[in-house]
Amino acid sequence: MASSGVKMEEQQQQEVAFNIETEDEQQPDPAMAPILDDFTFAFFILEMVIKMLGLGFVDFFKSSWNKFDVFINFGVVIDYILAIIGFRWPIFRALRPLRLVCRIHSLQALVAALMDTLPMLVRVFFLSMLINYIFSVVGVQLWAGQLRNRCFLGEDISGNYNVSLSPYYIPKFGEKSSFICSSENQYGMQRCSHIPPYRVDGELCSSDATHHTSAAVPAVNGCVNWNQYYNVCRAGSNNPSKGAINFDNIGYSWTAIFQVVTMEGWSEIMYYVMDAHSYWDFIFFVFVTIMGSLVMMNVCGVVISCKFTENMEKRRGEQPVGIVTIPELCDKFKSLVKGILRMSRWNRVKPSGSHNRANVLGEVWNPIQRVYIRIVENKMFDWIITSAVVVYIFSLVIEHHEQPQTMTDTLRIGNLVLVNVFLVEMVLKLLAYNWGYFKDKNNIFDCFLVIISLWDVLSVTGSKTSVLRSLRLLRFMRLLHYMPYLKRQLMVLEKSIKKAASFFLLLLFFVFIFSIFGMLLFGGKFKFMTKHGEIITDRKNFDTLRWAMVTVFQVLTLEDWNLVLYNAMSTASPWAMIYFFLLVVLGTRVLLNVLVGMVYESFHEISSPDPASSENNSQQIDGGKHDPGPSTSSVTDLTPVQHLPLPDTSENTESLSFIQKVLQWCKDHEEWSFYVFSPQNRFRIICHRVISHWVFDFGILFIIFLSCVSIAVERPGIDPQSTERFILNISFYVISALFIVEMLLKVVALGLVFGKNSYCRSLWNIIDGLLVILSVVQILVSLISKGKTNRLKVLKVLRLLRTLRPLRVIKRAPRLKLAVEALIASVKPIGNILFICCTFLFFYGILGVQLFKGKFHHCLGRDIRNITTKSECLAANYSWRGKLFNFDSFPQALMSLFVMYSKDGWVNIMYDGLDAVGVDKQPKRNHNEWMLFFFIPFMILSFFLLDMFIGVMVETFHQCQQQQKRTDEQERREVLPQHGEPEQTPYFENYCPLRRAIHTLCTTNYLDLFVTAVLFLNVTVMGVEHYNQPKFATQLTEYFSYVFTVVFSIEILLKLVAFGVVRFLKDRLNLLDLCILLISLVSIISNNLNLTDRISINPNMLRIFRVLSLAQVLKAEKIRLLLKTVIKTLTQVGNICLLLIFFFFIYAALGVELFGKLECTHMDPCQGLHRYSNFKHFGTALLTLYKVCTGDNWHGILKDTLGKCPPDGCANYLHWAAPPYFITFVIVAQFVLLNLVVAVILQALEESKEEEEGLQTSVKENTGPVQPV
Repeated sequence: MASSGVKMEEQQQQEVAFNIETEDEQQPDPAMAPILDDFTFAFFILEMVIKMLGLGFVDFFKSSWNKFDVFINFGVVIDYILAIIGFRWPIFRALRPLRLVCRIHSLQALVAALMDTLPMLVRVFFLSMLINYIFSVVGVQLWAGQLRNRCFLGEDISGNYNVSLSPYYIPKFGEKSSFICSSENQYGMQRCSHIPPYRVDGELCSSDATHHTSAAVPAVNGCVNWNQYYNVCRAGSNNPSKGAINFDNIGYSWTAIFQVVTMEGWSEIMYYVMDAHSYWDFIFFVFVTIMGSLVMMNVCGVVISCKFTENMEKRRGEQPVGIVTIPELCDKFKSLVKGILRMSRWNRVKPSGSHNRANVLGEVWNPIQRVYIRIVENKMFDWIITSAVVVYIFSLVIEHHEQPQTMTDTLRIGNLVLVNVFLVEMVLKLLAYNWGYFKDKNNIFDCFLVIISLWDVLSVTGSKTSVLRSLRLLRFMRLLHYMPYLKRQLMVLEKSIKKAASFFLLLLFFVFIFSIFGMLLFGGKFKFMTKHGEIITDRKNFDTLRWAMVTVFQVLTLEDWNLVLYNAMSTASPWAMIYFFLLVVLGTRVLLNVLVGMVYESFHEISSPDPASSENNSQQIDGGKHDPGPSTSSVTDLTPVQHLPLPDTSENTESLSFIQKVLQWCKDHEEWSFYVFSPQNRFRIICHRVISHWVFDFGILFIIFLSCVSIAVERPGIDPQSTERFILNISFYVISALFIVEMLLKVVALGLVFGKNSYCRSLWNIIDGLLVILSVVQILVSLISKGKTNRLKVLKVLRLLRTLRPLRVIKRAPRLKLAVEALIASVKPIGNILFICCTFLFFYGILGVQLFKGKFHHCLGRDIRNITTKSECLAANYSWRGKLFNFDSFPQALMSLFVMYSKDGWVNIMYDGLDAVGVDKQPKRNHNEWMLFFFIPFMILSFFLLDMFIGVMVETFHQCQQQQKRTDEQERREVLPQHGEPEQTPYFENYCPLRRAIHTLCTTNYLDLFVTAVLFLNVTVMGVEHYNQPKFATQLTEYFSYVFTVVFSIEILLKLVAFGVVRFLKDRLNLLDLCILLISLVSIISNNLNLTDRISINPNMLRIFRVLSLAQVLKAEKIRLLLKTVIKTLTQVGNICLLLIFFFFIYAALGVELFGKLECTHMDPCQGLHRYSNFKHFGTALLTLYKVCTGDNWHGILKDTLGKCPPDGCANYLHWAAPPYFITFVIVAQFVLLNLVVAVILQALEESKEEEEGLQTSVKENTGPVQPV
């Protein structure tokens, strides 16, 4: 049913797209398509009628799945009726494959569990959308119409000089990078004076228009700097990104904020706003990404995964009657095949003399077979085969593009030898086990690999054999026979994937349905014109079912989904945002978070210890305790002297006695520092008092702070002869000297190596000592190499190591130290998953080298339409270059795969793989679409592995939290708190009748319902404001704000009377209401008295604080649990924030030292670096690293650091440092620290649930009226 539906929908939508493109040509349907369509429709109608007759009309509609069938059938009937009329709207046909959900129990349970999470899901998304709405209203208030600013011509150039110019300045690369300016009354960062000079053939033009005569106009308009006349900044008619990004009204503003929350392309929106409004707007966008994505979206994910897991546990074991599962069908098919084979054996007639001949052959063959068995089962045989597999894999790893011919011949000969070794192994095992060889799945796999290898060796070289060469990599799996630990981990992964099989089927249905809807909405519309006048379809399109599914999957990964949105909004309608909003929310925030819950549940089940094994382990441990062994006491009783032999000569006796005396003296003086200062030494006692004093600790912290400041001030652009460089050098020497003194004091006071509390006993002291030694080495090298240029790289490396000096803060910050120790402790549990991820990348890396080696190269030139090979490119004086992310060698393949694994930039790498034709051949668009089966499965498995990584970290964090809870409970039992006597009478018992009535009003739901209605009306009014709205609309909005302020004032006054000032201020939400009211009053008074003109305050800044009144919706009872979770999350991520800040500081300092001299120009723009995000100084480096942490175009920054050189040349630039720098940062920041936020949210949700349940229990037990919370 599903396959036929896919074929029909693909054919139908291809016809629709074709008709949209060429209306005068019609493509006839195949003859079988309408017949099959009518047959399936009649079949399901007949099935529905039979079920109604068999179960009865009432019982039939008791099942929700039967109602769903009726809904689909009724919708298909509507499609038929509309088709007869002539109106094609086959939406319900896209829902036909969902009938399969009604017939598979696992899918039913999955969908039913999702439906059970719907109430909680609605609350979560209501809270998330409310926060997005607040940010959107703020965007409208601050930046409405700001992104329309362009630099227009200040005079009539076309009339005065007869020159055709654009009315406003358009950059070199068109509207893809709009030049947004800031007017004179704004504080934006980009002015019209920043427009680069006009260029002709790469040369700068500096002449004025007065030198240009209209009588003789050159073909290139002369070398006049026409860009200098774009000097008027005003609002135009266009917004950036094809008009999709702006804050002109609440709809567009909400679209922009939603894109920022998804953290894809958010930095580009931030740059536009910073250009037009203010540099400090980056604080708003960073706050939106933290609250909207890192907190709220993770809260949504945790709630969905937890609720889904609970619902699946409730429904486990339920199976409705009449539903057949897929495993049951497979078992029935297997039993049927076995029965047929058994019957064929019974009917077989054996010859009479065959039994005797078999006995004779058995007597002769059995001794020989036993020899083969001994050979095959020998450990040496296993080691030989394992070594051959390792050598074979090593031969695949070292292959690379443009390798020497000698190496190619050697690898080819080695391949032949190894293939023969594996063939001999298979033959020996066949002789040893006969047909029993095929009973083992591993042997079948080995046989398959041998056949593939022989086919590859014997076949003629051609394009089709590349697949065979790629399949040779499967021999890597042979190592699992001899690596049981890795094999066990992969078995865990296999079980988890089997458990999530139904989820992947549901995900396939989801992608299919949204692909069909995308084809209906956007089929044939994503087209653009090239510079040569050709009309080309965008690669991200919905023209066919195949590419529609690829595009939908790309949107699910959130990679460049904003570009698809821009095309849809510009070609179809701005309402296309609804489609992408549903796709992103339901796909990434619901379905993929369900996968997180399933993986976490399966990991929790697998990681739970087996009782039997735990008992055995405990017995072994207990046995070890009771039987310490006879050698322990004897060894401990011996002294070093007793181990030494006693020779006979007197000279040796004297020498040995001297050695014995020295050893004994050293043993007796272990507590002496440097064997010089005894514990009673006055100087040592003074040193110990100094390092133990609190002033010493604060002094060292202050020196560390000064050191961090000096590191943050460092940048490559400082003049070596300037005063600033002199001060920094002196401060470095002084701080290093102080750290040396600190180290010497501690070594004298504690001892260096020997002693119970010596300096080197602490890991943090060792780190401090190494940093001090590195500082001393840097000082010595800098003094020795003065005036010499050949040691600049050594100095650069030492200066890089100096950025590690903030590590000294860890020891002296208890919360930071605790976070670092917890992170180090979690390395061991997540090591298994990291090993699997590395194995996964290793496998795909070798496979990528075999498939795409030397194929990611292309020609760069003006017109390359007729270029097909490298030789033609070079003959046309063009350049032949390779992609920075390629598969030419194994290290480059690993870097490309890691970029794909991070889900940033994987689409462009996939397109390069699809376009690859061959070595030294020009790429051709979609040359080999079969390569989709390389990239799409990789991304699906990367989803699964990343979710396993999250599951492991959440489980580890949960165990640490449970252990901490047990410790806290034990301490709480030891020190019992003294509770006061509870209040016997309610506080409102002695109220007067009027105040009692007001209290009753405030504690009932009527006041809350009225205030909630006013709040929603306030939300609606605030959302109506837009750019260039009429004056009466602005006045009406202002009057509404007055009314709302009065209503909120009355509410607060009533609560103050009802609860009293003290009780009212105890509630944080009441404090929020009071602050919002005061800000609203200040805003109204300042606007009416025109105080904003006297005081330099933007009036919109006060208006945006009034938007916080929308936060009063959070007081709803059903939202309170989620609100508590968010608050607890923000209060508990303190250690993680400290760790992130510390981590960012070190990497920012390293980035300034490594990449501080890289520059981007208008003629040579960067792909990831920007004038606001670079490594020129410490502040912009922090913003750049935060951008990398969010995964927004970090691969473009990596490309810039790999492909560019500083202005002073590449001699002293460390290109090799870029990949490890960014890869380690992404691993620690994205995969470790940000995933710890998920664990914190999970713990906060559990604590909020416990508190809510305890509150409900106390309310039920309380007999008096409910007090306000």
